Amino acid sequence: MSRSHPRLTVGVALVITAFGMGACSILPTVNPDLARTRGAVPQLQGSRGPLSPAQSKAVLDRLQASGVATDIFDRHLALEEALVGTPLSAGNEVVLLQDGPATYRAMFASIAAAKDHINMETYLLEDDEVGQRFARALVGKQQQGVQVNLIRDSAGTFATPAAFFKPLIDSGVKILEYNPINPLLARKGWELNQRDHRKLLIVDGRTAFLGGINISSVYSGGSFSQRSKVPSDGSLAWRDTDLQLQGPVVAEFQKLFLETWASQKGDPLPAKKFFPPLEVAGKQVVRAVGSSPDDPYSLIYVTLLSAIASAETTIHLTNAYFVPDPQLIAALKAAVQRGVDVKLILPSQTDSWLTFYAGRGYYEELLTAGVKIYERQGVILHSKTALIDGVWATIGSTNLDWRSFLHNREINAVVLGVEFGAQVQSMFDKDLAQSDKLTLAQWTRRPVDVRVKELFASVWQYWL
Repeated sequence: MSRSHPRLTVGVALVITAFGMGACSILPTVNPDLARTRGAVPQLQGSRGPLSPAQSKAVLDRLQASGVATDIFDRHLALEEALVGTPLSAGNEVVLLQDGPATYRAMFASIAAAKDHINMETYLLEDDEVGQRFARALVGKQQQGVQVNLIRDSAGTFATPAAFFKPLIDSGVKILEYNPINPLLARKGWELNQRDHRKLLIVDGRTAFLGGINISSVYSGGSFSQRSKVPSDGSLAWRDTDLQLQGPVVAEFQKLFLETWASQKGDPLPAKKFFPPLEVAGKQVVRAVGSSPDDPYSLIYVTLLSAIASAETTIHLTNAYFVPDPQLIAALKAAVQRGVDVKLILPSQTDSWLTFYAGRGYYEELLTAGVKIYERQGVILHSKTALIDGVWATIGSTNLDWRSFLHNREINAVVLGVEFGAQVQSMFDKDLAQSDKLTLAQWTRRPVDVRVKELFASVWQYWL
């Protein structure tokens, strides 16, 4: 989301209520049978196909042996395999990208090196300095014979003028508007409340970028340096996180992009090498997880809940829009009761006040249970990351709210192992150092007007 596109206004929410209240989706009940999965060995996918059970066990043993004493692999991975269905892919390189400037530099370098095709999927694509730079880069590659295919969410790009897209279309870029707000433009069944919140860039079927970063100039400044906290226009920097991936798992993200294009009945795509042979690029084990409102349940939701249920030492979550459902709240509280250190880094300021106050309405319950809550200062927090037991990490577009779990297309990567976990922990610690801890005594003294806002916002939490 961005300043110019607050997630859903009350006006739009009222329209949705009028048209769709009778067809509300619900979150699934997740009851992980951890005992049944103990001892099961998930099969890993390598660059040349499935690994043998012995090879898969060797890779997982290496990951487990280098980490803390935890049973998360035995208790969680086989369950996740059954829930999600996509393979654990070995032999990947994963680069953690913190903030917009680092992410954009990596993206532009990859785009410049493209030889065959570029597939891009985004929620926001704004007509500003950054958006124009991306448009010029994509048009330039299209003119060089590199096929560019772009999926843009209709609501997220609602304020982006048609003139912005004309040079792209004229050059031959294929553009698909996801779930058009105008029902006359819909290619499939019209669902106003369903949105494509994914941020995905795939270059030549070999390199993938994903995370929380939209295409917008709000990301022009970094968010860790003191200097960048207050840009010249007085606005705050945006704190976000992305990943750059190479290796066999890229094919799984490519499948998710093509599935979205097909589900929206996009025009046939020019034949390109969407699935080139992928060699070993690194040592990381990664799972691609995509969720869609067309699915029976959110794969990312059940994956995260099963990981939280498996946690033995730590749960460290950083999230931009936190409006938890009862199951997530219960899972976090149960983890504390097991002796797990549960820390949440949440925004101190936001671009969506309804979501902000709807989530804050749960702080007292969580603080009472022993969950530790911190508010990131000096920036607009937009990251969506989780680290469990120091060895199970996920980064992507998914917020911890009803919208992400029920109404949006989202995309995440789950990365296993202590090496990458240490990088995510270091990033978490940096954010923690620039966050204020909330105490129960402090929170129970919050003003009456804040409580009223929380109560009002809670009415809309399903739709936010």
